[in-house]
Amino acid sequence: MGSAGLPHTLVERKQSRRLARNSRTGGQIAKDDGPPTALCRGTASAYDTNWLIVRLFPREEKFFDLLEEQGVHIVEASRLLHDGVRSDPASMATMAGEIKRIEHAADRVTHQLFTRLNQTFVTPLDPEDLHNLGSALDDVVDYIEDAAFRLSAYRLHPVPKGVLEITEIIHACCLRLQSAVVKLKTNQNLMEDCIEINRLENVADELVRKLVTNLFNEETDAIVLLKHKEIYETLELATDLCEDVADVLQTIVVKNS
Repeated sequence: MGSAGLPHTLVERKQSRRLARNSRTGGQIAKDDGPPTALCRGTASAYDTNWLIVRLFPREEKFFDLLEEQGVHIVEASRLLHDGVRSDPASMATMAGEIKRIEHAADRVTHQLFTRLNQTFVTPLDPEDLHNLGSALDDVVDYIEDAAFRLSAYRLHPVPKGVLEITEIIHACCLRLQSAVVKLKTNQNLMEDCIEINRLENVADELVRKLVTNLFNEETDAIVLLKHKEIYETLELATDLCEDVADVLQTIVVKNS
């Protein structure tokens, strides 16, 4: 967090000692709803200055709540995508509409995150890391929505080979992302989640390569080939973006260890 968090820590310690003193003496603690009297007199001490900084620029912990909300959107979108490919084209179209709604909600969360980031003086993590993490999470939802749109618009029935397996991998990655984001707030070890996401991405990468190779060897209809190839590549990109989130999380862990 750097030196920006120091005044906040000092104020907390001073206030804690003041509360302890009043508790021992049986004194009443007045509500902190105005500046110290020394500040009003124009003879501000170091404590008075620190108090003012914290009042003007409070430490904002809402970021973790917004990131966790993004995690919920990601898991729900990936679940709907996986359910959609197991159903018929009409159900896939319904799922695509629901995923689009989730994508809009996720965009609003991302905007809230960036707005708070621009307005907050003291953040729980490096502002750049928070921005990168929020952007990476938003990208995952965007490409899940893109994949759902293509599967619905192309009305492919049955779905191309391997799509069910890839969407299952995407959902597994998103569950791990959600777990890691929750652990970030409580400083729990999230490296196991990140490693598993990397492993799943490698599995998806190998699967898509085999599917594309077989597609070009077996499919003679150029339009069908193009549709299938686009779907494979969009789904693979979704797993790549999950890995990008894991990379950002690992960077945060290293910087704050």
